[in-house]
Amino acid sequence: MAEAADDLSTPLGQGTVARKRRRFRLPFTAMQALAMLLGLFLVGFIGFALFTDDPLGGEPKARIVLRQPAPEAEKAAAAPPSAAGDKAPAKQQAAPGGQQTVTIIDGSSGKRQDFVVGGDAAKGGGEAAAVPMAGIDQRLLEKGRYGMIPVMADGLKPFTVYAAEADRARAARMPVVAVVVGGLGVGAAKTVDAIMKLPPAVTLAFTPYGADPTKLAERARAQRHEILLQVPMEPFDYPDNDPGPQTLLSTLGAEQNLDRLHWHFSRFQGYAGIANFMGARFVVSDNVMQPVVREAAKRGLGYFDDGSAPRSVAASLAAGQAMPFAKADLTIDAVPTTLEIDRALAKLETIARERGTAVGIASALPISIERLAAWSKALEGRGIMLVPLTTAMLKSKSN
Repeated sequence: MAEAADDLSTPLGQGTVARKRRRFRLPFTAMQALAMLLGLFLVGFIGFALFTDDPLGGEPKARIVLRQPAPEAEKAAAAPPSAAGDKAPAKQQAAPGGQQTVTIIDGSSGKRQDFVVGGDAAKGGGEAAAVPMAGIDQRLLEKGRYGMIPVMADGLKPFTVYAAEADRARAARMPVVAVVVGGLGVGAAKTVDAIMKLPPAVTLAFTPYGADPTKLAERARAQRHEILLQVPMEPFDYPDNDPGPQTLLSTLGAEQNLDRLHWHFSRFQGYAGIANFMGARFVVSDNVMQPVVREAAKRGLGYFDDGSAPRSVAASLAAGQAMPFAKADLTIDAVPTTLEIDRALAKLETIARERGTAVGIASALPISIERLAAWSKALEGRGIMLVPLTTAMLKSKSN
């Protein structure tokens, strides 16, 4: 009765709320446990932030993304290259046979650049799948860590065997010009344009990147072009300006750089020599360049300096190894317009008349290919011979 009286004397609804609150109130021990958990979480978070050793904390970082190609992309790799224009390598060409696309992301600018490389080789280990290449003398190959690499054998050198045919006796009697078109292999359409539209006497230089460098190099040699391997070397603004995977670096020891050089050697075969790809910081240092030049000379290759680094030590090092050598006198398409390219080609002719030999370098821009093809047709009428780079190297060495 007392309880009923209390209910009647209590304002409407308040007694019910009070009983509900008592019913759902947590025990005191549960509140303590919850508080302890929150405290431990805060202590752990603060400790992680204060004591974690991260010397690069807050700095921009570069990420390398390795991704396997989709099955449909592997099927598309067999299709002939399109002449519609070039795209980024990762999208334009598939990566058959376990290859991977390497995306290099510049940590400061966020710029992305894709390369397709062998799956194991992209990680710096394992052996690349051996792909037979037509017209290759098997005696001039040996098995390396990443695949087959060039070697001298039976008195033969890759420089001699893979040099393009030329009338060297005639070249010795008249002014000659050699032209190297570089940056090939990445972008099948522009590479095929250079192979098919330029005369055979133009030497083609391939980077080690691309979905199928062997196929493109083989096609170039089938059209009687001699080819070079461009080896990525450290520029002054590395890593903001990154030539690509397995770049030779001035901060690495000789053994590490030679291991990377062998990776590049194994990407395709049939080249008469190597050339620097970028490398303004690398090529000016005797300490880092000497093992590279010595290794290439030991394997019977020539060396082409693209002329981008005035203080390059390549010439003196090559001379010390009695190695065939040439350096570009000028970049033909430094200003990629019809007028400036034609002026550069005229300057090459002047150098050839004055010295007997001149060497130019160009990229595979459509305008460059067009002007080179037109210029070469009338060159001999002006008393100058267009020759492969190896012929120019041999002529310079004999003078």
